[in-house]
Amino acid sequence: MSHTYLTTTKLAERLPYTTRHIREYLKDRVFIEGYHYVRIPGSRRLMFIWERVEETLLESSTVQVSIPLSSGGYINV
Repeated sequence: MSHTYLTTTKLAERLPYTTRHIREYLKDRVFIEGYHYVRIPGSRRLMFIWERVEETLLESSTVQVSIPLSSGGYINV
């Protein structure tokens, strides 16, 4: 299987996030090293695997949110 590798800058062009947000927030909380991105040996540069990033973002957009009601029970949003 071939993958599309993107730099942080190229990934930011495809997503509604800045490069800084990707590096400082998503890299540590959403994306997993070795699955969503790899480090270039001998460098600090990251290469993101587009197919895996896209899969994760699509999965998270289909998750339903439940809001608890004061009378008990939940409402799905």
